[in-house]
Amino acid sequence: MGKPAKYIGILVLSCMTSSLSYGDDLLSILQLALKNDPTLRQAEASYRENRESMIQSRSTLLPSIGAGGATTRLTSGPTDSIYTNVTNPVTGETALARVANDHSFRPGINNHGWGMNLTQSVLNLANWYSFQSAKARDKAGAVNLAAQEQDLIMRVATAYFDVLRAVDMLDTNVQEEEAALRSLEQTRQREEVGLVAITDVFDSQAAYDLARNTTFLQQDLLQARYEALEAITGQAHPSIDVLREDFPIVQVDGSLDEWENEAENSSLFIAAAEYNLEASRKNLKARKSDRLPTIDFSGGWNHNVTAPIVSQGIQIGGGAFDRTSLSLNLTIPIYSGGAFHSRRRAAEYNVISAQESLNLTERQLTQNIRNAYRRVNTDVLVIGQRQQSITSAQSALDATELGAEVGTRNIVEVLRARENLYRALRQYADARYNYVLDTLILRQVAGILTPQDIIDLNEWLQL
Repeated sequence: MGKPAKYIGILVLSCMTSSLSYGDDLLSILQLALKNDPTLRQAEASYRENRESMIQSRSTLLPSIGAGGATTRLTSGPTDSIYTNVTNPVTGETALARVANDHSFRPGINNHGWGMNLTQSVLNLANWYSFQSAKARDKAGAVNLAAQEQDLIMRVATAYFDVLRAVDMLDTNVQEEEAALRSLEQTRQREEVGLVAITDVFDSQAAYDLARNTTFLQQDLLQARYEALEAITGQAHPSIDVLREDFPIVQVDGSLDEWENEAENSSLFIAAAEYNLEASRKNLKARKSDRLPTIDFSGGWNHNVTAPIVSQGIQIGGGAFDRTSLSLNLTIPIYSGGAFHSRRRAAEYNVISAQESLNLTERQLTQNIRNAYRRVNTDVLVIGQRQQSITSAQSALDATELGAEVGTRNIVEVLRARENLYRALRQYADARYNYVLDTLILRQVAGILTPQDIIDLNEWLQL
């Protein structure tokens, strides 16, 4: 089936034999998704359905054997009974007597027989190339199923880390809300003793209200993320493992050229497009062969038993007979109203379409692998900068709060500094999850994403 299709079945095997988890971690959720995800199950059913087309196409090259039998019963007679005047030879009297009975099913003739027949295509290039085309499409279907398995990995990972992202955002918002509440209480106390104006209280109240509203929104978003994960597995996951703080953030291993070569050799999308192009070319050969002669072999054996016909005491015919036949049939298509040429032209256009689809897939792959490669390396730089921004924002907040206490800064500056700190915290958490998902996307685009990546990533999760 080719290198790209090597991932068929790996998903189930790896996850079932390599699981070391006992809670709602990433790997255990992936295992549940394997059993319960409707999208993957639908893809598997569609693959098996399409595979039957290849089996049906192959059947045209194999022998066709049939058997049959029949039994008949023949009866005959007049519609009504026949009467005539008959003279008694002793008395000489004449009386009406029945000389022929009307039709009855009881007297009759039974015939029966059975037989077998066999048909085998000897030479039919159209059927042969159609079978080759169906095999290529079956390979494309297998590769597409592997792509669906990779897509399931990404959907599970995305849903999982979206939950963690929402949890971190909610935690940060709760912290911001608590800080805003403390600031509001402190400002009220200072206003009561005349240290600050009432406008500072209003500013602190507005900051607290905004933080409170954001917390409500984040709670709703978190519930939606949990439900999105539940939609994949069919089960609720109220508590999942979190990403460890020491999760390594590193640049992509290897150069861009190496990743482009890897993607060109392993991309499932390229493989599927190539198989579809091969199927289209085989189908074109089949349509060109529609005008060629075909040869079929046929044979048959029949056994028939007929009952004799008795007429005026004489038995006519009847008996058992066996009959066999062997034949070679040559068929030469001559004209079919233009259907031959039309099907060939349609097949030619289909080849052009498949070729252009392959060209487009190759161009998109180049673009996608470059973007994915750069995005991961950019994430590394962004995360480093986010860490620095948290340190800077915390220092700025400390200095501003100190300045507010001695009167050199006002409450608006304090609120702005606090907002910058919590924004930096949210952006840092968001950047970490972006990095995790982008590394998986890079491997998916390259066609090398496997359950082992999930197993490795799962080691960095904890309760």
